[in-house]
Amino acid sequence: MTNVTRILAEIESGDRQAADELLPLVYGELRALAESRLAQERSGHTLQPTALVHEAWLRLAGAGNEADEPKWDSRGHFFGAAARAMRRILVDHARQKQSLKRGGDVARVDVDVDQLEGCVPDDELLALDEALEQFALVNPEKAELVQLRYFGGLTNEQAAACLGVSVSTAERYWTYARAWLHQAMAEG
Repeated sequence: MTNVTRILAEIESGDRQAADELLPLVYGELRALAESRLAQERSGHTLQPTALVHEAWLRLAGAGNEADEPKWDSRGHFFGAAARAMRRILVDHARQKQSLKRGGDVARVDVDVDQLEGCVPDDELLALDEALEQFALVNPEKAELVQLRYFGGLTNEQAAACLGVSVSTAERYWTYARAWLHQAMAEG
């Protein structure tokens, strides 16, 4: 039994100080794992191998929470858990960067197309009309819903009653129609 396996067994049996002995023994291997993970990332990544190892260790050790006490059966299980922790850290890091790049620090405001009736420039209105005619050839009932809601000013419930469909069906139609029309207008 290697020292790492012995320490993992001690941790499993509840020895809380064994985790302090584990890090110095596995640090070099964790750092090599972190370096290989970061080598697969884009150049200029802001995370460094040392920071990745430390963050992974905090996740593996449960950051001191008794509820998150680590349970590893073997050396392979431990390093598998370390690899998963590093992957989650890299994914979280990428998501955070993407959200900031896409305006993640700006509050999102949902705007209903119905509220924009008077604000639509003529060229966009013409593009919408052309796209709606194409859409009517493919999905006449959904196109009718768009006409009722957008041009007729009806609510979703009123348009659903006019078409003889449930409100949830009308909501699905509306979601699909808006996506289809948006794509058609972007391509046109």
